[in-house]
Formats: sequence, C-alpha cells, structure tokens
Amino acid sequence: MTPEMIEIGRGLAYGGAGLAFGLAGAGSAWGIAIASHAAAGVMREKPELFGRMLVMIALPGTQGFYGFIAAILMMTQTGLIGGSSLKISLGTGIALFFVGLADGLAQMISAIHQGNASAAGISLLARRPDQAGRAILFPAFVETYAVVALLATILFIVFLTQPLALQYLSR
Repeated sequence: MTPEMIEIGRGLAYGGAGLAFGLAGAGSAWGIAIASHAAAGVMREKPELFGRMLVMIALPGTQGFYGFIAAILMMTQTGLIGGSSLKISLGTGIALFFVGLADGLAQMISAIHQGNASAAGISLLARRPDQAGRAILFPAFVETYAVVALLATILFIVFLTQPLALQYLSR
C-alpha cells in the first residue's frame, strides 16, 4: 500500500463518517419538524396535551444520535480521534464509506417516517387523550429499524477495522 492509497482510504472512511452523521441529523430534523407541526395544531385547541406529545415530538431525534455514534466509532477505529493512525487500504476506505452512507440513509429515512408515525400518534392523542400509550407505539415500531441499522453499522465498523481484517483486505 502506498501512502497515497492509505490517505485516500482514510479520506473515504471519514467521508462515510460524515455521511452517517449528516444524513441522520438531517432526517432527525425533518422528522421532528413533521411531528412538531402536528403537535402545534393540537396545542391550539388542547394545550394541556403538550406533555403527552413531547416524547412523540422528540423520538425522531434519536436517529441523529445514532448517526453521531456511528461517526464517532468510525473516527476512533480509524485513528482520526485518539491519535493511533491505522493504515486504511483503499478497499477498506471504500467499504467504510458505503457503511457510513448506508447507515446515514437508513437513519434519515427512519427519522422521516418516524416523524410521520409520531404525527399519526399525536392525531390519535388529540381525539382520544386516554390512548397515549397506544399512540406512542406507532413511532416506537419505526425506532426498531433505526436501532438495527446502528447495530449493523457497529458490527461492520468493528470488523473492517480489526488488524486481521485490515491485513486480509489490504492484500
């Protein structure tokens, strides 16, 4: 591996980290906006329901944190944070780029749809305040796939940055 290829590999890995965080954060902002619009409509008529709606407004924000976790793990495992600079091959860098992209897209799409599910739950809560427990299930089911995407991302990052994997992939 030439030093140039190592730097390209590292650059791609850091690009993947940026995509994981950036796409997830954008999706979370979008999902929270969707839920907030629904909650604002309900609060015009029933401001006392704010506390019950708050969790459903905030839920789409978790994907932004998941993208942040993926980005930090990618940066620590490749040496951007922590100082120990690993030799990331071009192939490993490309793999980490696409892991970050896939996680970012999964988190973004999940957050947007969780915002829609939260809006549906808020709508239910507006009509039937006694159904708060059921209303929160709608966005909670969407959350499952955001967590699965994060777990898969963590496994890929850990595997791709192990010394044995780096040695095998750089052949």
